[in-house]
Amino acid sequence: MPKPVNILDAKTHFSKLLERVAQGEEVVIAKAGKPVARLIPERSAPAAKGVPGIDKGQIWIADDFDSLSERELGEWYGSGVSPK
Repeated sequence: MPKPVNILDAKTHFSKLLERVAQGEEVVIAKAGKPVARLIPERSAPAAKGVPGIDKGQIWIADDFDSLSERELGEWYGSGVSPK
């Protein structure tokens, strides 16, 4: 177990303690000699690997997905006439 750091020293030297933690060290903070908290390095979870084709058959796109009616074209362009 690492030597505890009292709260006053932890507040005074917080940046230095974080540097130690970033290097992999564990820091114990104590109040009146009793451990109350631990600073430990952040360990990110490994990124999940994507699996190509995992959603195959789950998603579909309608044949007319990118087609607009004359009314929709008019609304989009702000007039009843669509551009040619």
